[in-house]
Amino acid sequence: MSIRERLARDRAERDTGPAHHEGIPVNRDRDRENAPVIRDRETAPNHRDRFERDSSFNSRDRDYAAPPPRAERPAAPGFNPEFPDEGFPDVEDEDIFGDAAIHDRYEDIKRGEIHLTELQKMTMPQLIRTAKTEGISEYMGLKKQDLIFKILKERVKQNGLMYGEGTLEVLPDGFGFLRSPDYNYLPCPDDIYVSPSQIRRFGLKTGAIVSGQIRPPKENERYFALLRVEAINCEDPDKLSEKVGFDDLTPLHPQGRIRLESGNDELNMRVVDLVTPIGFGQRGLIVAPPRTGKTILLQKIANSILANHPDAYVMVLLIDERPEEVTDMERSVKGPTAEVISSTFDEAASRHIQVAEMVIEKAKRMVEYGKDVVILLDSITRLARAYNTEAPHSGKILTGGIDASALQKPKRFFGAARKIEEAGSLTILATALVDTGSRMDDVIFEEFKGTGNMELHLDRRLVDKRVWPAIDVNKSGTRREELLMDAEELRRVWILRRVLNDMNSVEAMELLTGRMKKSKTNAEFLMAMNLS
Repeated sequence: MSIRERLARDRAERDTGPAHHEGIPVNRDRDRENAPVIRDRETAPNHRDRFERDSSFNSRDRDYAAPPPRAERPAAPGFNPEFPDEGFPDVEDEDIFGDAAIHDRYEDIKRGEIHLTELQKMTMPQLIRTAKTEGISEYMGLKKQDLIFKILKERVKQNGLMYGEGTLEVLPDGFGFLRSPDYNYLPCPDDIYVSPSQIRRFGLKTGAIVSGQIRPPKENERYFALLRVEAINCEDPDKLSEKVGFDDLTPLHPQGRIRLESGNDELNMRVVDLVTPIGFGQRGLIVAPPRTGKTILLQKIANSILANHPDAYVMVLLIDERPEEVTDMERSVKGPTAEVISSTFDEAASRHIQVAEMVIEKAKRMVEYGKDVVILLDSITRLARAYNTEAPHSGKILTGGIDASALQKPKRFFGAARKIEEAGSLTILATALVDTGSRMDDVIFEEFKGTGNMELHLDRRLVDKRVWPAIDVNKSGTRREELLMDAEELRRVWILRRVLNDMNSVEAMELLTGRMKKSKTNAEFLMAMNLS
């Protein structure tokens, strides 16, 4: 019997049982041992087969053929060979500016027109002229933010580098955006995305002023992305770890007087300087009935601070105001250390809250760096109304329809004003509305009445008789004013108050302004007083 016949018999026995052939004994074990291995189908060799085959083959006898040249792979759209990690904003390459030429070009761009902040400060006619210069044709009908977005994308094609700056807002999801004060910190298409890894690495908080290199968005992205942090609050990013948090700083009484008088023609500021002296770290309340000139008074206070204290940073915050009032304030208060932030009455209450929290957080971060910051708020009454609208209802309603927990955050805003023992100060002067016919406004004023350390009362009777400034001298005053005045000045101011206390508000202001017009400064006026 041949081998193939034996294999066929064995398969048949496995399938149907043993074969019954006469004279032929069945010995399956012997047949399996003697039968060769035959593969029915082609199978791939395993790793042992490859190892045995390669080890038995002399590699020096092999004839290697040169591989064909590989075609160059086209570069991905938007890929910059100078920055291969450009698509990964979460990872910062410390050697990204190792090349001196790239670093010099980057420094030139920071000083040039490609700076994002400079574009945000332009008006629409200026941006349209810039778009024409860059060769952008489809700019009609675009909003200001969208036009800036197109200009930046066009410029980055030519330069490859961009520089951006803004105030950080950290969202609950962990990432953040750099908002622009030119847009009142409103979310815009040209905001700069900051990754969670960068926020954790530098310990960034809401309100920090961050600047650095940015890249344009890619195909599936919507925002510019921050690639490298160059500065935090205009200083080295590594210094942030040395700063103490605002809540851990030591508060003191206001010290260091803020001089408001700037000339003979400006009697309003001379009266405020004399009646209610203001110091760095003051928490002042300007109590104002309707149409008493509180907005004009804030304008003059801001301009006086900018003129006499150029190192102080002034922030004017307008909440629930008219748009024309905002424009007038922006045109009146100008300077490198001043900004006007607004949320008009046609905005939602949540928008008022977002703007106010961005302003106070930015001020806190600046105070941590030893800056003197002054916030002029108009008005804290409308800010409290916004918080009352957005606050979750606790079931406890106070007089006037105010929720019991709604005033906690406005008080936290107002209570942030303080003089810091280590360095810096935060001064807040806020207006409070009274006599508006609303019971809610009266309750809000009563809640804030004892929280400030300075009160300036405006009187409607003075306005009706066209007597300016409309300040009620007898009701206005500053706590611990002896810390802001020297002994002789304080003594003469007390004598002046005794004289004015016997008069009503109209007579007192007419007498005071009539005598002050005869002198050029408050010091000259006080020294000319007859004390006998």
